[in-house]
Amino acid sequence: MAATAPNPQKMRVDYNIDRKIYDDFVKNCSRKGFAPQVIVEKFMKKFNETGQI
Repeated sequence: MAATAPNPQKMRVDYNIDRKIYDDFVKNCSRKGFAPQVIVEKFMKKFNETGQI
């Protein structure tokens, strides 16, 4: 049998954020065709690699 690569593990993150900021962020993501969680994941990855946002 061939081994298959494991699926990436997902982590649920709970945080408090201002409702207006969240609503604006989600609205802007949907306008551009992005999923909000993908944007957050990219920011986290960049921060971990470079230490900058």
